[in-house]
Amino acid sequence: MKDKKVKNKPEREKREPKAPHHIVSYIDNLKADIAAFFDLNREQQFRPFDVHDHFGVQDKKVRVLFNEILHELEQAGRIVYHKNGTYSAGADKPVNKELTGRVDRVNKSFAFVIVEGREDDIYIESEMLNGAWDGDIVSVQTLTKNSRNSGRGDSGKSRVEGRVKDIIERKNADIVGIIEISQRYAVVQPDNKKLFDPIFLEPDEIKDASNGDKVIVKVKEWPTRRSQAEGEIVQVLGKAGDNDVEMHAILAEFGLPYHFPDDVEAEANKISDKITKKEIAKRRDIRDWLTLTIDPVDAKDFDDALSVRYLDDDIVEVGVHIADVSHYVLPNTELEREAYRRATSVYLVDRTVPMLPEKLSNNLCSLRPNEDKLAFSAIFEISSKGKVLKEWFGRTVIHSDRRFSYEEAQAVLDSGEGDFPKELATLNTIAKIFREERFKKGAINFETPEVRFKLDENGKPLGIYQKERHDSNKLIEEFMLLANKRVAEYVYALSKGEEKNTMVYRIHEAPDVDRLKTFATFVAKLGHKLEVEEENKIAKSMNAMLARVEGKPEQNLIESLAVRTMAKARYSTEDYGHFGLAFRRYSHFTSPIRRYPDVMAHRLLQHYLDGGANVNSEEYESASKHSSERERLAAEAERASIKYKQVEFMSSMDPDTEFAGIITGVTEFGIFVEITETASEGLIRMTDLGDDYYELDKENYRIIGQRTKKIYTFGDQVKVKVKDTNLARRSMDLYLAGTVPSPGRENRGRSNVRKPAVHESRPPRSSRGNRKSGGSSSEKPRRKRK
Repeated sequence: MKDKKVKNKPEREKREPKAPHHIVSYIDNLKADIAAFFDLNREQQFRPFDVHDHFGVQDKKVRVLFNEILHELEQAGRIVYHKNGTYSAGADKPVNKELTGRVDRVNKSFAFVIVEGREDDIYIESEMLNGAWDGDIVSVQTLTKNSRNSGRGDSGKSRVEGRVKDIIERKNADIVGIIEISQRYAVVQPDNKKLFDPIFLEPDEIKDASNGDKVIVKVKEWPTRRSQAEGEIVQVLGKAGDNDVEMHAILAEFGLPYHFPDDVEAEANKISDKITKKEIAKRRDIRDWLTLTIDPVDAKDFDDALSVRYLDDDIVEVGVHIADVSHYVLPNTELEREAYRRATSVYLVDRTVPMLPEKLSNNLCSLRPNEDKLAFSAIFEISSKGKVLKEWFGRTVIHSDRRFSYEEAQAVLDSGEGDFPKELATLNTIAKIFREERFKKGAINFETPEVRFKLDENGKPLGIYQKERHDSNKLIEEFMLLANKRVAEYVYALSKGEEKNTMVYRIHEAPDVDRLKTFATFVAKLGHKLEVEEENKIAKSMNAMLARVEGKPEQNLIESLAVRTMAKARYSTEDYGHFGLAFRRYSHFTSPIRRYPDVMAHRLLQHYLDGGANVNSEEYESASKHSSERERLAAEAERASIKYKQVEFMSSMDPDTEFAGIITGVTEFGIFVEITETASEGLIRMTDLGDDYYELDKENYRIIGQRTKKIYTFGDQVKVKVKDTNLARRSMDLYLAGTVPSPGRENRGRSNVRKPAVHESRPPRSSRGNRKSGGSSSEKPRRKRK
């Protein structure tokens, strides 16, 4: 007889329901679980005793209840009774339709399968994963739609559960981790927090790796119920904890390249540095216009430049000049194929991994000062009141007169002295008008802080600070927004007839109402009001709320949650507009050195400027989806590098140092705290709250002491100390100042120490609703998606 495991081996008979409706819910759940057991084993027959044995039922009264449920299922046609005294799944019940989706492994106990176009994610218990790992594409069979227990803090909504039937595509056979070597074998413990199974290596597969090395291992045999994964080392990155090793490991973990293939570098090196007279003749020559760039002080590639010409006392001509990457990166070349594969530059804390080879990104395409450069330009005549009177788009040749850092430009704006004070002041005045107009039309003022590090020559963090935004930053931002918006509108306006020209848009859809309400509930518990009932009031209310929290301890937390509440911006040929910017249509045109969609936008714009007919959108839509996915991976890698450096920095702190923090999440296994000074997040485990036994009040986002009635709530300010750091997992344990933590795991700063992964269960930190983590509770999470 086959394995008869089913999703829940319930301990429900041990619980005493508190009210009649709990009894009904209990029986309904039990009935659904028994029906699911038969659905999973459709070709087998079972005696009532087999069912009792599988569910671990020993009590006579509960056995009677199970027999009654079997009879009810038979009457409903869900199961069939046979003459030999056995039951089997109902013959007339159709096998559930299979769906295809991506596995999102939440913790050891369960995962979700995300099916595109489906509102709800499908809940899969670990024993139903059939060996699937996080990120795998699988076919999933839905089981029964159960009602959740109606306990405190539960929504009572239904949840779809399922099982993985087949693994269609593995996410990645190459896994990054730390090798642990014994005399007869070795195992690699994956760095990825969503991979929980070690990978076994035979002695001859270890190669030249040493114990504690960071390695990339290729999985040769995937795990089954009876065996663990087996693999072989494909690359030894070096000793865990070394800065270069860790940064390369992060790139490898997310499948991001570091080096360019030789043929790509060779193709780039063959491109001439000279601009021919023939090429200049094809373009608008504006080398005599005053042109400048404003970028970060450590920037090496300059995507954009601004030119300023005064036409009269009331009208100024502003040119937004963008590196003409599409002139150098041509279709059907190795450069093009590599740019498409990467789709974006990647920004880690100590390095940039460019989309294009250095010959292009830092040389040919970079709008460096005092050099003639090829550009794609958007030129606007703008009145003193910020009204765009005329616009022109096309290819140009420019000459930058001055390279400003943001700090240098800001100093000129503040003092009125230095290079080009009049021109910078004019640009700043117009930018402020544009900005104010955007907010009037419903743009949301997201100013989430960016964490930056002061590093020594070896990449060790010496300090953490937050990047400041000044008028010089906002000045550049507004003119880039103007160009992106007007290019999208221009291509759309060139359309002939009802069929609109294909264009690559940057879209941002309106937020899901349920997620907005959840966010409003959170901020209300912190004393802030957010209007979410009327869509036309959301932006104004959001901006007012964000302004009120500025400078307060909860500012970073609320701003971060606000961003996560919004839908994620993405690339598409569908013209859905941009909710966050309040633009009817919007593209990405201004950063082709570091974004592949901008290269596509340049090509499409030039095609239509040349009078070309509309192009088929399928190829561009596919490239847009690919670019959105690569952008997501790059962002995850950046966050991972920031988290690593935060943990590394905190590991060097005096253990007696107290930090002010704010509670950012509560779970049944502890509370998450963000240290205000460094924006670093850690976990205070329940075992380190030793003065009482605490229970989770999920509905109110708090934990309550059973004896003392002490409460720790989302948003509370606390004082904490660092108990333990784990560089391998990029995690940190904290404890409350003035208390004594529980003993154990005194391994601060050691990057090769393995510890249980921290599984988060915080609605505001999740883009997919509530997730319940840890333990064996029967209250499983449900995720609703839009």
